[in-house]
Amino acid sequence: MQILKDFSKEYSLFLAVITYFIISYFEHTLVQTTVGNIIGFGVLFTVIMYAAMSVAHHAEMLAEKFGEPYGTLILTISAVVVEIIIIVIMMLHEHNPVLARDTIYAAIMLDINALLGLAAIIGGIKYGEQPYNVDSSNSYLSMLLVAIGIAMVMPHFIDAAHIDMYMMFNVIMFVLLYITFTKIQVSSHKYFFEYNTEESEACKEGEDCEVHEINGWYHSANLVLAIIAIGVLSEILAVFMSNTLQTYGLPLAIGAVGVAVISAAPELITAVRAAIDNRMQTVINIALGASLATVLLTIPAVILVTRYMDMGLDLAVTPIQGVMLGLTLLVSIVNFNDGETNVLEGFLHVILFVVFVFLLFM
Repeated sequence: MQILKDFSKEYSLFLAVITYFIISYFEHTLVQTTVGNIIGFGVLFTVIMYAAMSVAHHAEMLAEKFGEPYGTLILTISAVVVEIIIIVIMMLHEHNPVLARDTIYAAIMLDINALLGLAAIIGGIKYGEQPYNVDSSNSYLSMLLVAIGIAMVMPHFIDAAHIDMYMMFNVIMFVLLYITFTKIQVSSHKYFFEYNTEESEACKEGEDCEVHEINGWYHSANLVLAIIAIGVLSEILAVFMSNTLQTYGLPLAIGAVGVAVISAAPELITAVRAAIDNRMQTVINIALGASLATVLLTIPAVILVTRYMDMGLDLAVTPIQGVMLGLTLLVSIVNFNDGETNVLEGFLHVILFVVFVFLLFM
């Protein structure tokens, strides 16, 4: 049977299961030594990244089946679900109230500056300029400005006695914002998030259009299984990561970046492939859409979880984080207002990401 043959090639899933049982068996031995913690962390991180590549593959198949913007919507939601799972697991392990804030901040830096910047450089080197629908970038950036301002800047000006009420208010507002934006993205203003190239126009007219038979249920099921595998392995990863950071005296923000890297891995892989194929609209949808989904979905999720678990939560950005977010959004507004990307625009965002990494160690 074809499905069984295809499933037998899901090596990342089998490796994840095997790794879970092996690491679980040796966990108590490994955590006793520095070398053991490093080995456990390295193995788990590698396997989780491999599973993330599986997420990217199945999301790409679903994207090919359903088209844009549904494809990138599936990919970004999958990545955000992975991020939420890992954040919650690590927060339960560390009880650190700023972990969610640092992870969301790191995810935005990764998605906009690293992912979008790298893709723009790669595409710019190969094609010079790469076109996209400017309506999409304007829509994403305006939503990001509002969402980040409401959730991560406004708390600085809210009285401590009312901050819990304000957070619950944010949950309601962000759910409404996400529902409204998704409705606009997939129905009333779907054309904002599409860019019709000559190839796609020819495909619509039935010329040179190769049709692939894609089993949506198969790829959806494997997408869910890969996300579950990542979540299960992340629970053990949190232990090794915490011990390793403490051993070397590294800030917990490094762990937040690790979470963001894992969740952004499927998006990065897909975005680079899209840039190479001259599909900058897909890159824009992934990078800015993932940043928006991270804010609109992760924040309500962590608010509800921390409220239920009676844990502390601080989403207010630090001054350095505020400046970096402000610079990123300001440069994005200037760069993505003409409908084309180039090497210079990509280079500016990569520079911002390098600064972000440098500041982690200060």
